[in-house]
Amino acid sequence: MDNKAFYKLTYGVFVLGASADGRDNACITNTCIQVANDPTRIAIAVINKNYTCDLIKESGVFCLTLLNTDCSPDTIARFGYQSGRDVDKFADVSYDDRLENGIRYIPQYTNAVFGCEVIHSIDLGKSTLFIANVT
Repeated sequence: MDNKAFYKLTYGVFVLGASADGRDNACITNTCIQVANDPTRIAIAVINKNYTCDLIKESGVFCLTLLNTDCSPDTIARFGYQSGRDVDKFADVSYDDRLENGIRYIPQYTNAVFGCEVIHSIDLGKSTLFIANVT
């Protein structure tokens, strides 16, 4: 198999937010697809060692911010190149926007934000696939 064929798949870039016990975190992900309609459901894959994955497993909810093409490299670096176990990724930001499910999201560089409730998860080894209703 030619693994370069996977370079032809299209991806978005998203900020995946989660919260549990008063702890907010978010990470960058590129894995999300709509898997059903009526009710609308999406599936996301999250690396198990990510702190965000732990918070989703604990709370059962998350938000997914669909980033637009104006997104700054600083935003990608803040949420993607450091661990929420080591730093507060929301420190020094001027906003505290939250969805109805309580999850913090970024209002800048955003095409849309989905609030989601996990209905099923599958352990894939190094990552977990979450299937969720978009609320």
